Amino acid sequence: MHVAVLLWGFTGVLGKAISLNALVLVWYRMALTAVFMAIILSYRKQWVHITKRDVRYLLLVGCLIGLHWIGFYGAIKYANASIALICLSTASVFTALLDPLVNKGKYDRTEFLLGLLALAGVYLIYRYELTLGLGILLGTIAAILSAVFTVLNKRIAHKYPSRTIVFYEMTTGWGLITLLLPLQLYLFPGSKLIPEIGNSWWQNDWIWLIILSLCCTVWAQSLALSALKKLSSFTVTLTVNLEPVYGILLAFFIYHENKELHTGFYYGMGLICLSVLLQMIRLLKPKNTSASFIEEKGGID
Repeated sequence: MHVAVLLWGFTGVLGKAISLNALVLVWYRMALTAVFMAIILSYRKQWVHITKRDVRYLLLVGCLIGLHWIGFYGAIKYANASIALICLSTASVFTALLDPLVNKGKYDRTEFLLGLLALAGVYLIYRYELTLGLGILLGTIAAILSAVFTVLNKRIAHKYPSRTIVFYEMTTGWGLITLLLPLQLYLFPGSKLIPEIGNSWWQNDWIWLIILSLCCTVWAQSLALSALKKLSSFTVTLTVNLEPVYGILLAFFIYHENKELHTGFYYGMGLICLSVLLQMIRLLKPKNTSASFIEEKGGID
């Protein structure tokens, strides 16, 4: 499980390493992930029939995932990986706020207060890192979209195998981004569409795109699903919430982003981490079983 979360945390570092802009990067990631999933499903003969109604539902979720990734990688490009990851960590709090509205559950005042605490953390980061404002905004939008598609996935996750769901969501998300590419070229005529092949392997976008799709999405999901068979819900959620911690530490180590950030970032990060921790402790019990958590999220980050 820790290896899976470490791979998810590595997506921020790879997003900064790839020279493509956010929309084009996501176009390649979703296409490659869909291809890898199709190969696995065909090799293992795991294709299952999905009803037309559920296909339309997955179409919506796939589009939201595509937009979520555009926001996440946009935050990396306009700010840095640390900002994007800490904003993304508010997704679990937004999920707690949205779930009662979408699934007609009981609304909880405590969850609202925890949401305000997380937003206060985002505000502190914005106030002290004002020059990175657009990146913070995109990271927060990415967190909200992550919460929305996680809540929506909850309705369908139990019906089909996780890999099948991911394949359809990646394919439909890729279709949406394909439609957005002409707009990208119109607004930014100089956008690069072909991944760069540099003079050395670490400057090769294709290598990082394949690692991002195959290792950080397909393999990480398989590891998480395997771990779910033996871990409790509390352990899984605690481990998954370490994703931004791993990602930020990697960004500090590889890109030395700690030298770019001010004190306000750490104050804001503390409030956000506190809100996530309180939400997790309040809702989860170690004895609960765990399979639904990753299935609802789709193993995507």
